[in-house]
Amino acid sequence: MTNTNRPLVDAFLSPVNALHRQYEALRAFYVDKVPGTQVAARFNYTPGSFRLLCHQFRQDPALPFFLPSRHVLRAAAVAAKKTPALHERVIALRKQNCSIYDIQRALQERDERLSAPAIWKILTAHGFAKLPRRADEERPLDARVSVAPVADVRAFSLAPRQWRTEFGGLFLFIPLLVALRFEEVIARVQLPGTAQIPAAHALRSLLALKLFGRARHRHVMPSVFDEGLALFAGLNAIPKRSYLTEYSCRIHPRCYPQLMQHWFDALGTLGIERGESFHLDFHTIPFHGEDALLEKHYVSKRSRRQKGILAFLAQDAQQQMFCYANADLRKDEQNDEILRFVQFWKARTGTLPKELIFDSKLTTYSNLNALNAQKVDFITLRRRTEKIIEGLREHPSAWRRIELKNVARQYRFPKILDQRISLDDYEGPIRQIAITDFGHEKPTLLLTNQLRRSAPSLIEFYARRMLIENSIADSVDFFHIDALSSAVALKINCDLQLTLIASSLYRLLGARIGKEYTTAHSSHLFRDFIEAQARVTINRNTVEVAFGKRAHSPLLLAAGFQDTDIAVPWWHGRRLKISFG
Repeated sequence: MTNTNRPLVDAFLSPVNALHRQYEALRAFYVDKVPGTQVAARFNYTPGSFRLLCHQFRQDPALPFFLPSRHVLRAAAVAAKKTPALHERVIALRKQNCSIYDIQRALQERDERLSAPAIWKILTAHGFAKLPRRADEERPLDARVSVAPVADVRAFSLAPRQWRTEFGGLFLFIPLLVALRFEEVIARVQLPGTAQIPAAHALRSLLALKLFGRARHRHVMPSVFDEGLALFAGLNAIPKRSYLTEYSCRIHPRCYPQLMQHWFDALGTLGIERGESFHLDFHTIPFHGEDALLEKHYVSKRSRRQKGILAFLAQDAQQQMFCYANADLRKDEQNDEILRFVQFWKARTGTLPKELIFDSKLTTYSNLNALNAQKVDFITLRRRTEKIIEGLREHPSAWRRIELKNVARQYRFPKILDQRISLDDYEGPIRQIAITDFGHEKPTLLLTNQLRRSAPSLIEFYARRMLIENSIADSVDFFHIDALSSAVALKINCDLQLTLIASSLYRLLGARIGKEYTTAHSSHLFRDFIEAQARVTINRNTVEVAFGKRAHSPLLLAAGFQDTDIAVPWWHGRRLKISFG
């Protein structure tokens, strides 16, 4: 036997499936008279299993080793399906003006499956031509693509009915919006609106989507049929993403400062104590396109500079609430934004902020001098240079070790050098505290105009500044501030003001629930309370929102949400009631 024939021989002697192996083994035993032990060894049988195979073959010698060809099976199956009765049903359905796919669905309902090409062959064999394009009223009443209603406040109905909504948690914010007189706040700002979708309804729709914390590229269209989301906004249906994008482009830039001021004043009506210390910071909202008239700014999470929009944020250190935001900044304006915040605070409250905490790159020494002249305390960092670090080494005996008591961290016993120094463009002495053994390779330089306050107190207070960075990170992730490119392409000024409002509502909600949620991140509150389904029942005078059993419902009960009974202006005075299963 030549080597070229070996693969052909192996095709018989090395079976690839069980049936082929049984056939070759039995043929070798009965036809070629090979001893059973050799046959078992050749085809990987044990002697006992091969004897059992021979016994089964003797009991049924007609065992089918070869299957019919696939073409024969397919032809038999098609012939079995194409019975005269099936032909008659296909023809009868075509006479009812049904298309090929209508016929296919009708047959499937009767457990009779026939492909579209097979149906077309039957129809052409009987002389049927293609159907002309039909109007919607001429098509059979089968499943079609549902068309969402157009958002129109004039079609808003409070007729008695009941349904379930996945946006049940949003109704926990309605008592806050009513208490803050949201309708009046929007009325004071000249926001665009129409008779179909007034300004308050448009902004409430945007706010609802912002509160629910879904990414803008997918948080609108899947929810257009949810009546609960539309009810929260006071519309018959939530506006589509094209409207939301277009609406944010229609808002005039002068409206955003007005909205922020009136919202700030509304928060004051709830009796919230204003803080005395404020964390200030910049956040770069990166832009990933190419053709944009944007300046490059530093993006901390990427440790690089790239095109983006610079946003200034101010957070109340006591209430953990954003109280000021501005995204309309250029590089030549960013250093003076801290002074504009001071003016804003004085205009809204009548007093200057007592203390500001910020990083070194936020403003200039001349602006620090302006703050000091207005008797506004500040704590900031100084940029470290080799010359400054070399000067610190000239005072080895002046360093002393302190203990930080109110900061839970690994480095509680740093060494400090407390000095009075002078700076360019700054009148008078300023205090510099150099800190080592504080978790950094180089000394940390703290600058402040508080000359009498103890060094441990200053360091502990500045260490808590990480709270604003955590809050910004929470806003970026949960409220999707960085989503410049998405299906709902909101103007960043509009998006930032919505974030300001939404974060305030989350802080108010957390404060009402309990102390453990006062400083909780918005994503935490959303997970525990807002992401909840509910059953909505509209009666003659009330709208009842009933939540099912949830692990955190006892906290809402303890906060008194089950006693909610408040008239909602955009529901024509219907009263909201909340219950828990």
